[in-house]
Amino acid sequence: MLNIFTLANGRLFQEEIESLEELSKFQPIWVDLESPTLEEKRWIKQYYGLSIPEDAMDEDIEESARFYEEDNGELHIRSDFLVADEDEPRTVRVAFILNLVNDDLKSKGVLFSIHDEDVPVFRLLRMRARRAPGLIEDAKEVLLKLFDADAEYSADTLEGIYVELEKVSTQVLSGDVTDALAGEVLGAIARHEDLNGRIRRNMMDTRRAVSFMMRSKMLNGEQFEEARLILRDIDSLDSHTAFLFDKINFLMDATVGFININQNKIIKIFSVASVALLPPTLIASVYGMNFKGYFPELEWTFGYPYALGLMIASAVVPMWYFRKRGWLK
Repeated sequence: MLNIFTLANGRLFQEEIESLEELSKFQPIWVDLESPTLEEKRWIKQYYGLSIPEDAMDEDIEESARFYEEDNGELHIRSDFLVADEDEPRTVRVAFILNLVNDDLKSKGVLFSIHDEDVPVFRLLRMRARRAPGLIEDAKEVLLKLFDADAEYSADTLEGIYVELEKVSTQVLSGDVTDALAGEVLGAIARHEDLNGRIRRNMMDTRRAVSFMMRSKMLNGEQFEEARLILRDIDSLDSHTAFLFDKINFLMDATVGFININQNKIIKIFSVASVALLPPTLIASVYGMNFKGYFPELEWTFGYPYALGLMIASAVVPMWYFRKRGWLK
């Protein structure tokens, strides 16, 4: 899908392009390619003189090839954007290409973005730019606002994690943690830890991208200050993720502790039962010996009931003692 965005009266307007002829009718500041076809790439090459690298969205691209400037003046930035999907949280690699100096190409002043799937941050910026006049001034502003929206999206996701962890905390600290509940809690904690880690990694990547824009001297004074504010927001998010990691570790330790307590209760019951059954076992062993000797109880009419009663009494007395000491709770 190939979408272009034009600027009119301070607002961003979107057009979906289906042919090369349609592409030539507009003067966009942003061209967004989502899972572009070979034909759409050919349109961009033919009209703008821009070649999209084959490895534009590779996940394992080396660090030196993620932020660089071509000899023709094109700035290349590859950055990750968070998709906080409930079932499958992930990051999406987006490649940006921006030409600010080469007047010979129609791509000058146009931001190109290439990605494999829709990104929530892109939708958020499109909605804001349609409703807020003056939010976007040029292609550099689009790129900055995308990174700003990414930081805000990550902050909202962190707030959601905190709310969910509060629910988990209420369950864990209630004290009545069964093994089944502990399993559910551990699963929820693991998911939140994974998402929190993805957010932190995503913010580190955004920080590097914004820092590259500041070092490249492509921003004017107002945009440079805006980039500094974005970095400041990212720093605050780092502190928030660190706090959530501590909370996750605490809940993890507390849940595992309750699991250990439940297991200790089971082991304690088996231990008490073993101790309580030792005296009856001793009595049964004595009367079960085959030595020829003087056993007056063997001749008694009530010898058998006497032995059974003695074994029961020897089991009940220890149990009564353990219960009185509170060892069975």
